[in-house]
Amino acid sequence: MARKTRRLNLAQGHDGSERGQGWRGAGSGRALVIFPQYRRAAQQQAGKVARDPERRLAEAVGLVQAIFLKVAYQEAVSLSKVVPATLLGGGLVARLCELIADLEIEVAFVDAQLTPVQQRNLERAWNCKVIDRTGLILEIFGERAQSREGQLQVELAALTYQRSRLVRSWTHLERQRGGLGFIGGPGESQIEIDRRLITERITKLKRQLEQVRRTRGLHRKARKAVPSPVVALVGYTNAGKSTLFNRLTDSKVFAKDLLFATLDPTLRRLKLPGGREVILSDTVGFISDLPTDLVAAFRATLEEVVEADLIVHVRDIADPDSELQRSEVLDVLRDLGLEERLDGSVIEVLNKIDLLPAEQANIVLNQADRDGRAIACSALTGQGAELLLQAIEDHLALGRDTIQRDVPLNDGKALAWLYSHGEIIAREDDDAAAHLEVRLAAADIARFDRKFPRKRSDA
Repeated sequence: MARKTRRLNLAQGHDGSERGQGWRGAGSGRALVIFPQYRRAAQQQAGKVARDPERRLAEAVGLVQAIFLKVAYQEAVSLSKVVPATLLGGGLVARLCELIADLEIEVAFVDAQLTPVQQRNLERAWNCKVIDRTGLILEIFGERAQSREGQLQVELAALTYQRSRLVRSWTHLERQRGGLGFIGGPGESQIEIDRRLITERITKLKRQLEQVRRTRGLHRKARKAVPSPVVALVGYTNAGKSTLFNRLTDSKVFAKDLLFATLDPTLRRLKLPGGREVILSDTVGFISDLPTDLVAAFRATLEEVVEADLIVHVRDIADPDSELQRSEVLDVLRDLGLEERLDGSVIEVLNKIDLLPAEQANIVLNQADRDGRAIACSALTGQGAELLLQAIEDHLALGRDTIQRDVPLNDGKALAWLYSHGEIIAREDDDAAAHLEVRLAAADIARFDRKFPRKRSDA
């Protein structure tokens, strides 16, 4: 069955031609993947952090495969310096030009942030569509976004990206339209018209997303009126968040071994071992070098993380870059203003332990036992799921008070309220009342006493 996709208009060539419009359609879909590995001097010049080139190249290939292109050639290339005109050196550009022609490559993915000039020059040199890391991630997001909110967010990020591509070298945009006859002088050029139209659309999208933010705020306020704590799953893309979400909530959220399989946030109720209900939120995955404009566009979605009572950081412990991915996720959380919460309100889930060799898995399990905030598990097999649920319950219990209440046995509403909002520690019944020891947040204690003032007596 054909996959229905929503594509962004990022494929137009910098010379104004429409050659790029078929790079994901009628053609072969053959792609070349290049990861520029900076040497020390070039790293400092580009502001990059060293990373294993083979792992980064594998991630780049995964990004390309996420939009179902065929990777015909891949290479991690070493750069001694950054060339302003093309990023890559002249000899490398020439060598790759021959490869692209021989392999009939339609799109070349350079896993870096290209300037508009660099992208244009590489397209002219290679005679194929060239796309950088930001452009490819936007393509993936454009295909995966299903909700109206997600589509607005992606469009805002895409237009912000496109606006920076409207450089004077776009020859088809340099035509001028005549000014008013009685004013005289040059008219408005096509590039100016396009820039103005994009700016107007961006302004409209920001207004719409602000309305989305207010609506989300109202929804959160409504949830707090009948409070259930919110637990947000975060993590690097493809760490297994959606699989874990499905495991814990018995849901069928789309989960696949693809980068950015989840874009739109999903909320489900989850019952903890003690009977307390929480709301579990599945969120968009993070990735290294995530475009700033994309983070800004998805801020309304990420507010679910900011407002969460507890953050569960899901890590792919079987990935050799797991520690680096952890740092990337924590950096994004800091950017969201969650610096102070990283020490006390985050549980780490060491996921995919089933993919590790037995000896290494035992090491991870022992590490998790020593660290009270780390849980080793497999979302696929269910190993460690019960431990995670208990850890969530224990963390949410911090800051809650244990109280005693006597509730008449015929007062079903009061009993149900305590069971749904608190953790019942002990219960003894006599002929008239249930004598409960229950753990509740301070706000819930006050709310219960207001809601049921004559239907209970303090022990």
